Amino acid sequence: MDRKTALRDFLVFHRSRLSPGDVGLPVHGRRRVAGLRREEVAALASVSVDQYIRLERGRTSLVSDAVLDAVAGVLRLTAGERRYLRALARRPAPAAAPARVRDSQQRILDSLRESPAYLVGRNGAILAWNRPAARVFFDFPRIPPQDRSLGRLMFTHPRARSLFLGWEGTAREIVAYLRTETVRRPYDPELAAHVGGLLAGSADFRRLWTAQFPFDATREPSRLACPELGTTLRLSWEAFEPADAGDAWMVVYTAAEGSPSADALRTLADRPAVPAG
Repeated sequence: MDRKTALRDFLVFHRSRLSPGDVGLPVHGRRRVAGLRREEVAALASVSVDQYIRLERGRTSLVSDAVLDAVAGVLRLTAGERRYLRALARRPAPAAAPARVRDSQQRILDSLRESPAYLVGRNGAILAWNRPAARVFFDFPRIPPQDRSLGRLMFTHPRARSLFLGWEGTAREIVAYLRTETVRRPYDPELAAHVGGLLAGSADFRRLWTAQFPFDATREPSRLACPELGTTLRLSWEAFEPADAGDAWMVVYTAAEGSPSADALRTLADRPAVPAG
């Protein structure tokens, strides 16, 4: 990904979404191009037109954090979009050491008897999981390591579309994550190869990769099909970053106490494992 081009496209897209009336500016006649002009964004952000033009052209070395925040406010960026803008405008940070699964992390996963959970590493790789996760999501032990990642599972595994009842929204979040990682680590050959493989192998990934959309997780409960019990699971999730874990975080899914989904997870925990096939 070319960072300057990505930054320009991101800013142009977001100012094209807003009309002068949206931000309290008068409208005089018909405009040839939809959205706010660069001069209007600069004025609303209380920065010079030259500063904004430098930002949109990717000349960010002299653009302060205050300018980025002001522009983000004018463009009404979400928290995730603000992080993405910062990642585009700043030099890539040194990469953390690759994550390694510690015994204590696996014990934490295994202790969550009724909560599907897994450890995600660099490039969305699934590094470790517990038994409920293998029952609810995918039969992780049977999936080759090179295919055991959020992107590969969502866009190439035959079970994904029937499993995630809100497939499009979840797929967008994964694409947003990979785009942000590409900005953070633009020279990482492993990440480039991973994204390149998804672009070559999935038309849906190509479609979403070129689109602009919010870079925030919805935080809405995930709706998951559970054919084993003939029901739909509604699970909330939280992500935690273990101490000294490198580029890794733990994702834990839970159901509201007393809900049908909680009962279903309890039933699955009490049943002997059945190969998912």
